[in-house]
Amino acid sequence: MSRWSGLPSSLDHRVRQLVVRLRRLKDHSGLSLAALAARTPYSKSSWERYLNGKKLPPAGAVEALARLCGADVTRLLALHEVAAQAWSAGRPVAQARPRVPAATPATPDQPATPDQPAAPDQPVPRAASLPPGRSRPSPRATRAGAPLPALVTTAATGRQVPLGPLVLGALAVLVVALPVLRPWQDHLAAGRGTGAARTGRALAAAPEFTPRPGETFACRLQRRDGALYAGHSRTATTVLDSGAEGWDVVEAQCLLRRRGYDPGAVDGVVGGRTLRAVKRLQAGSGLPTDGIVGPGTWKALRR
Repeated sequence: MSRWSGLPSSLDHRVRQLVVRLRRLKDHSGLSLAALAARTPYSKSSWERYLNGKKLPPAGAVEALARLCGADVTRLLALHEVAAQAWSAGRPVAQARPRVPAATPATPDQPATPDQPAAPDQPVPRAASLPPGRSRPSPRATRAGAPLPALVTTAATGRQVPLGPLVLGALAVLVVALPVLRPWQDHLAAGRGTGAARTGRALAAAPEFTPRPGETFACRLQRRDGALYAGHSRTATTVLDSGAEGWDVVEAQCLLRRRGYDPGAVDGVVGGRTLRAVKRLQAGSGLPTDGIVGPGTWKALRR
Protein backbone atom coordinates (compact mmCIF):
# COMPACT_ATOMS: atom_id res chain seq x y z
CA MET A 1 0.00 0.00 0.00
CA SER A 2 1.30 3.45 -0.88
CA ARG A 3 2.51 5.76 1.85
CA TRP A 4 0.71 9.01 1.16
CA SER A 5 1.83 12.41 2.34
CA GLY A 6 -0.53 14.41 4.56
CA LEU A 7 -3.20 16.49 2.85
CA PRO A 8 -3.08 20.31 3.24
CA SER A 9 -4.66 21.47 6.52
CA SER A 10 -6.60 24.17 4.64
CA LEU A 11 -8.39 21.56 2.52
CA ASP A 12 -12.16 21.49 3.05
CA HIS A 13 -13.39 18.30 4.75
CA ARG A 14 -15.69 17.53 1.80
CA VAL A 15 -12.76 17.70 -0.65
CA ARG A 16 -10.63 15.70 1.80
CA GLN A 17 -13.30 12.98 1.91
CA LEU A 18 -13.23 12.65 -1.90
CA VAL A 19 -9.41 12.54 -2.08
CA VAL A 20 -9.20 9.90 0.67
CA ARG A 21 -11.71 7.73 -1.19
CA LEU A 22 -9.72 8.04 -4.45
CA ARG A 23 -6.51 7.14 -2.62
CA ARG A 24 -8.14 3.99 -1.23
CA LEU A 25 -9.29 2.94 -4.68
CA LYS A 26 -5.83 3.49 -6.12
CA ASP A 27 -4.17 1.50 -3.32
CA HIS A 28 -6.71 -1.31 -3.59
CA SER A 29 -6.15 -1.62 -7.33
CA GLY A 30 -2.36 -1.87 -6.93
CA LEU A 31 -1.84 0.51 -9.86
CA SER A 32 0.96 3.05 -9.83
CA LEU A 33 0.56 6.66 -10.99
CA ALA A 34 2.25 5.71 -14.26
CA ALA A 35 -0.21 2.85 -14.73
CA LEU A 36 -3.14 5.19 -14.07
CA ALA A 37 -1.78 7.59 -16.68
CA ALA A 38 -1.46 4.74 -19.19
CA ARG A 39 -5.03 3.53 -18.65
CA THR A 40 -6.81 6.91 -18.35
CA PRO A 41 -6.73 10.16 -20.38
CA TYR A 42 -4.92 11.95 -17.50
CA SER A 43 -1.15 12.26 -17.07
CA LYS A 44 0.95 11.00 -14.18
CA SER A 45 1.58 14.55 -12.91
CA SER A 46 -2.17 15.25 -13.03
CA TRP A 47 -2.92 12.19 -10.90
CA GLU A 48 -0.22 13.25 -8.47
CA ARG A 49 -1.91 16.64 -8.03
CA TYR A 50 -5.39 15.08 -7.73
CA LEU A 51 -4.39 12.51 -5.10
CA ASN A 52 -2.42 14.98 -2.98
CA GLY A 53 -5.14 17.62 -2.74
CA LYS A 54 -3.29 20.16 -4.89
CA LYS A 55 -6.02 20.30 -7.51
CA LEU A 56 -9.62 19.17 -7.62
CA PRO A 57 -9.89 16.18 -9.97
CA PRO A 58 -12.42 16.65 -12.79
CA ALA A 59 -15.51 14.49 -12.89
CA GLY A 60 -14.06 12.56 -15.83
CA ALA A 61 -11.01 11.52 -13.81
CA VAL A 62 -13.20 10.39 -10.90
CA GLU A 63 -15.40 8.35 -13.24
CA ALA A 64 -12.38 6.85 -15.01
CA LEU A 65 -10.79 5.71 -11.74
CA ALA A 66 -14.10 4.31 -10.47
CA ARG A 67 -14.64 2.24 -13.63
CA LEU A 68 -11.01 1.09 -13.65
CA CYS A 69 -11.28 -0.14 -10.05
CA GLY A 70 -14.83 -1.50 -10.30
CA ALA A 71 -16.22 1.03 -7.79
CA ASP A 72 -19.69 2.60 -7.62
CA VAL A 73 -19.52 5.41 -10.19
CA THR A 74 -22.74 7.10 -9.00
CA ARG A 75 -21.55 7.27 -5.40
CA LEU A 76 -18.16 8.73 -6.31
CA LEU A 77 -19.71 11.33 -8.63
CA ALA A 78 -22.04 12.39 -5.81
CA LEU A 79 -18.99 12.92 -3.57
CA HIS A 80 -17.30 14.85 -6.38
CA GLU A 81 -20.30 17.15 -6.84
CA VAL A 82 -20.29 18.14 -3.17
CA ALA A 83 -16.48 18.55 -3.18
CA ALA A 84 -16.64 20.75 -6.29
CA GLN A 85 -19.09 23.10 -4.56
CA ALA A 86 -16.81 23.36 -1.53
CA TRP A 87 -13.74 23.88 -3.76
CA SER A 88 -15.44 26.73 -5.68
CA ALA A 89 -16.67 28.39 -2.48
CA GLY A 90 -13.16 28.36 -0.99
CA ARG A 91 -11.38 30.01 -3.94
CA PRO A 92 -10.65 33.75 -3.43
CA VAL A 93 -12.14 36.19 -5.92
CA ALA A 94 -9.65 38.58 -7.50
CA GLN A 95 -10.42 42.23 -6.95
CA ALA A 96 -9.26 45.06 -9.12
CA ARG A 97 -7.03 47.64 -7.51
CA PRO A 98 -8.55 51.12 -7.19
CA ARG A 99 -7.06 53.64 -9.58
CA VAL A 100 -5.27 56.56 -7.96
CA PRO A 101 -5.62 59.82 -9.94
CA ALA A 102 -2.36 61.41 -10.92
CA ALA A 103 -1.37 64.76 -9.49
CA THR A 104 -2.00 67.82 -11.66
CA PRO A 105 0.93 70.20 -12.17
CA ALA A 106 0.60 73.51 -10.38
CA THR A 107 -0.11 76.67 -12.35
CA PRO A 108 0.69 80.27 -11.34
CA ASP A 109 -3.00 80.94 -10.58
CA GLN A 110 -3.98 77.62 -9.04
CA PRO A 111 -2.08 75.33 -6.65
CA ALA A 112 -2.44 71.63 -7.40
CA THR A 113 -3.62 69.08 -4.85
CA PRO A 114 -2.44 65.48 -4.99
CA ASP A 115 -5.87 63.92 -5.35
CA GLN A 116 -8.61 66.25 -6.63
CA PRO A 117 -7.62 69.70 -8.07
CA ALA A 118 -10.35 72.32 -8.00
CA ALA A 119 -11.14 74.20 -11.21
CA PRO A 120 -10.49 77.97 -10.90
CA ASP A 121 -13.84 78.85 -12.47
CA GLN A 122 -15.92 76.29 -10.51
CA PRO A 123 -18.50 78.04 -8.30
CA VAL A 124 -18.06 77.58 -4.58
CA PRO A 125 -21.06 75.69 -3.08
CA ARG A 126 -23.21 77.85 -0.89
CA ALA A 127 -23.86 76.80 2.66
CA ALA A 128 -27.25 75.27 3.28
CA SER A 129 -29.68 77.71 4.74
CA LEU A 130 -31.06 77.07 8.20
CA PRO A 131 -34.72 77.40 9.22
CA PRO A 132 -35.72 80.70 10.80
CA GLY A 133 -34.80 80.94 14.46
CA ARG A 134 -31.85 78.49 14.24
CA SER A 135 -28.21 79.46 14.29
CA ARG A 136 -25.33 77.55 12.73
CA PRO A 137 -23.28 75.66 15.37
CA SER A 138 -19.78 76.87 15.98
CA PRO A 139 -16.76 74.68 15.10
CA ARG A 140 -16.24 73.94 18.79
CA ALA A 141 -19.64 72.25 18.99
CA THR A 142 -18.37 69.31 16.91
CA ARG A 143 -15.74 68.25 19.43
CA ALA A 144 -16.03 65.00 21.37
CA GLY A 145 -18.62 65.20 24.07
CA ALA A 146 -20.68 67.93 22.37
CA PRO A 147 -24.37 67.20 21.66
CA LEU A 148 -25.30 65.99 18.17
CA PRO A 149 -26.97 68.54 15.85
CA ALA A 150 -30.74 68.41 15.77
CA LEU A 151 -30.75 68.47 11.95
CA VAL A 152 -28.86 66.45 9.34
CA THR A 153 -28.67 66.95 5.57
CA THR A 154 -29.74 63.97 3.43
CA ALA A 155 -27.46 63.06 0.52
CA ALA A 156 -30.32 62.33 -1.92
CA THR A 157 -32.33 65.53 -1.64
CA GLY A 158 -29.98 67.94 0.11
CA ARG A 159 -32.72 68.82 2.58
CA GLN A 160 -32.29 68.99 6.31
CA VAL A 161 -34.37 66.57 8.39
CA PRO A 162 -34.58 66.06 12.16
CA LEU A 163 -32.08 63.56 13.54
CA GLY A 164 -34.60 61.94 15.88
CA PRO A 165 -36.64 59.99 13.27
CA LEU A 166 -33.47 58.58 11.68
CA VAL A 167 -32.19 57.25 15.01
CA LEU A 168 -35.59 55.80 15.90
CA GLY A 169 -35.83 54.09 12.49
CA ALA A 170 -32.40 52.44 12.90
CA LEU A 171 -33.30 51.24 16.39
CA ALA A 172 -36.56 49.78 15.10
CA VAL A 173 -34.67 47.73 12.49
CA LEU A 174 -32.34 46.36 15.17
CA VAL A 175 -35.23 45.46 17.46
CA VAL A 176 -36.86 43.46 14.65
CA ALA A 177 -33.64 41.76 13.45
CA LEU A 178 -32.12 40.69 16.78
CA PRO A 179 -34.87 38.22 17.80
CA VAL A 180 -34.51 36.56 14.39
CA LEU A 181 -30.73 36.14 14.56
CA ARG A 182 -30.41 35.30 18.24
CA PRO A 183 -32.13 31.87 18.21
CA TRP A 184 -29.69 30.52 15.60
CA GLN A 185 -26.73 31.75 17.64
CA ASP A 186 -28.09 30.00 20.71
CA HIS A 187 -29.03 26.98 18.62
CA LEU A 188 -25.47 26.43 17.37
CA ALA A 189 -23.78 27.37 20.65
CA ALA A 190 -23.89 23.86 22.12
CA GLY A 191 -20.43 22.93 23.36
CA ARG A 192 -18.27 19.83 23.19
CA GLY A 193 -19.23 16.93 25.44
CA THR A 194 -22.51 15.84 26.91
CA GLY A 195 -24.39 18.74 28.53
CA ALA A 196 -21.60 21.27 27.92
CA ALA A 197 -22.28 24.78 26.60
CA ARG A 198 -20.09 26.81 24.29
CA THR A 199 -21.01 30.34 25.39
CA GLY A 200 -19.94 33.52 23.64
CA ARG A 201 -19.26 31.92 20.24
CA ALA A 202 -20.45 33.54 17.05
CA LEU A 203 -22.35 31.65 14.35
CA ALA A 204 -19.26 31.17 12.16
CA ALA A 205 -16.87 30.37 15.04
CA ALA A 206 -17.62 26.63 15.44
CA PRO A 207 -14.47 24.78 16.60
CA GLU A 208 -12.72 22.23 14.43
CA PHE A 209 -14.03 18.74 15.08
CA THR A 210 -11.52 16.43 16.76
CA PRO A 211 -12.79 12.98 17.81
CA ARG A 212 -11.86 12.01 21.35
CA PRO A 213 -12.28 8.51 22.83
CA GLY A 214 -15.47 8.21 24.87
CA GLU A 215 -16.67 11.75 24.13
CA THR A 216 -20.34 12.20 23.22
CA PHE A 217 -22.42 15.25 22.33
CA ALA A 218 -25.77 16.63 23.44
CA CYS A 219 -28.69 17.02 21.02
CA ARG A 220 -30.65 20.28 21.19
CA LEU A 221 -33.57 19.66 18.87
CA GLN A 222 -35.49 22.59 17.42
CA ARG A 223 -37.82 22.98 14.47
CA ARG A 224 -37.18 25.92 12.14
CA ASP A 225 -39.27 26.66 9.05
CA GLY A 226 -40.67 23.14 9.11
CA ALA A 227 -37.23 21.45 9.34
CA LEU A 228 -35.70 19.74 12.37
CA TYR A 229 -32.23 20.74 13.62
CA ALA A 230 -30.09 19.39 16.45
CA GLY A 231 -27.76 22.36 17.00
CA HIS A 232 -24.58 21.08 15.31
CA SER A 233 -25.02 21.59 11.55
CA ARG A 234 -27.49 23.10 9.09
CA THR A 235 -26.33 21.11 6.06
CA ALA A 236 -28.73 19.48 3.64
CA THR A 237 -26.21 18.21 1.06
CA THR A 238 -23.08 16.89 2.83
CA VAL A 239 -22.41 13.26 1.87
CA LEU A 240 -21.58 11.02 4.84
CA ASP A 241 -20.29 7.48 4.36
CA SER A 242 -18.73 4.81 6.54
CA GLY A 243 -15.80 6.27 8.50
CA ALA A 244 -16.85 9.90 8.04
CA GLU A 245 -16.51 12.19 11.05
CA GLY A 246 -17.38 15.76 11.99
CA TRP A 247 -20.19 17.99 13.22
CA ASP A 248 -22.38 16.91 10.28
CA VAL A 249 -22.17 13.34 11.60
CA VAL A 250 -23.16 14.52 15.10
CA GLU A 251 -26.19 16.25 13.56
CA ALA A 252 -27.18 13.10 11.64
CA GLN A 253 -26.79 10.88 14.72
CA CYS A 254 -29.02 13.20 16.78
CA LEU A 255 -31.70 13.22 14.08
CA LEU A 256 -31.52 9.44 13.67
CA ARG A 257 -32.11 9.01 17.40
CA ARG A 258 -35.00 11.47 17.24
CA ARG A 259 -36.59 9.44 14.41
CA GLY A 260 -36.34 6.25 16.48
CA TYR A 261 -33.26 4.67 14.80
CA ASP A 262 -30.51 4.08 17.38
CA PRO A 263 -27.12 5.19 15.95
CA GLY A 264 -25.21 4.21 19.08
CA ALA A 265 -23.12 6.86 20.82
CA VAL A 266 -23.49 10.39 19.44
CA ASP A 267 -19.72 10.71 18.94
CA GLY A 268 -19.46 12.28 15.47
CA VAL A 269 -18.07 9.18 13.73
CA VAL A 270 -19.99 6.98 11.28
CA GLY A 271 -19.50 3.48 12.66
CA GLY A 272 -21.36 0.21 12.18
CA ARG A 273 -24.38 1.11 14.34
CA THR A 274 -24.79 4.49 12.70
CA LEU A 275 -24.53 2.88 9.27
CA ARG A 276 -27.23 0.32 10.15
CA ALA A 277 -29.48 3.07 11.55
CA VAL A 278 -29.14 5.04 8.29
CA LYS A 279 -30.12 1.97 6.25
CA ARG A 280 -33.19 1.38 8.42
CA LEU A 281 -34.24 5.01 8.00
CA GLN A 282 -33.73 4.77 4.24
CA ALA A 283 -35.78 1.59 4.03
CA GLY A 284 -38.60 3.19 6.00
CA SER A 285 -38.51 6.32 3.79
CA GLY A 286 -38.47 4.53 0.44
CA LEU A 287 -34.85 5.50 -0.30
CA PRO A 288 -32.02 3.30 -1.65
CA THR A 289 -30.55 1.47 1.36
CA ASP A 290 -26.90 2.23 0.63
CA GLY A 291 -26.08 3.63 4.10
CA ILE A 292 -24.89 6.92 2.60
CA VAL A 293 -26.34 10.13 4.01
CA GLY A 294 -26.96 12.36 1.00
CA PRO A 295 -29.49 15.08 0.11
CA GLY A 296 -32.43 12.63 0.07
CA THR A 297 -31.53 11.13 3.45
CA TRP A 298 -31.01 14.60 4.98
CA LYS A 299 -34.49 15.55 3.81
CA ALA A 300 -35.93 12.47 5.52
CA LEU A 301 -33.96 13.19 8.71
CA ARG A 302 -35.14 16.79 9.00
CA ARG A 303 -38.87 16.07 8.55
